[in-house]
Amino acid sequence: MTLLRDAELAAAFDHAAGSYDTLVAANPGYHSHLRRSARRLGLEDGGRGLRVLDLGCGTGASTAALASVIPHASITAVDASAGMLERAAAKAWSANVTFVHAPAEQLAQAGVDEAYDAVFAAYLFRNVAEPDSVLASVRSLLAPRGRLAVHEYTLSGRADHRAVWTAVCRGIVLPIATALGDGRLYRHLWRSVVEFDTAAQFASRVHVNGFDSVRVLPLPGWQTGITHTITARRPAADEKVGEQ
Repeated sequence: MTLLRDAELAAAFDHAAGSYDTLVAANPGYHSHLRRSARRLGLEDGGRGLRVLDLGCGTGASTAALASVIPHASITAVDASAGMLERAAAKAWSANVTFVHAPAEQLAQAGVDEAYDAVFAAYLFRNVAEPDSVLASVRSLLAPRGRLAVHEYTLSGRADHRAVWTAVCRGIVLPIATALGDGRLYRHLWRSVVEFDTAAQFASRVHVNGFDSVRVLPLPGWQTGITHTITARRPAADEKVGEQ
């Protein structure tokens, strides 16, 4: 199948927004894994005085993970889907959380242009048409030594991990999503993982796009070898990539 992109993908997420939280709640470890990846940003003092960008916030699960780990940070949560963002914004948030409707490729046009201390991106990069362009934009938005954590379905490259992912999608996720009228979106989400970078390939992509201290960190449970946290840092202005 052809993967969904840009406005077509945003529209599919708009349609699925009403049932999205129910589906992800049935995924063991979904929310705890997001919190683990948020902690891997390594931000101290509850994020006090820091600005953090939640890129691709969906219905706010990643935003909630950040808010629980760094409750004192100023969090800007961005998504391309108006439907998903409406669901997110309707939830209870502290005053330091704001939401912006914008594709990841058009952040500057939406006024998302300040120097952030950290960027968190969950389930985003495999869904954009030009991941390198988005990584370059993220790098430009980070302050020197700013941190990046990408929480993503990036397969290990092992055949058994790919087989588990496909079995879960075909046996559980797709039948439910199809019954809800969102089969096309979830078929895209299944294929988007299979056709995207492995964890090691994505880490290399991050490094090539000007980040250093790149690490691939596993997540536990059934998602072992399927979902990873990739952490990185924008070098200081006088550093070259690879220097510590």
